[in-house]
Amino acid sequence: MALKCELCKEKIEETFLGKIVGSYVIINGKKKVVCNSCQKKNKHFKDELL
Repeated sequence: MALKCELCKEKIEETFLGKIVGSYVIINGKKKVVCNSCQKKNKHFKDELL
């Protein structure tokens, strides 16, 4: 299952167990996927991490 980052639209890597290398955050009341690089750039996601 290929997930893409909601901000930069790049493919999010997965571990061999199928877990994403990134985070799920709440944006406008919806659960979205964000990659690690966008998470580092946008510090305000710390309040919204799931």
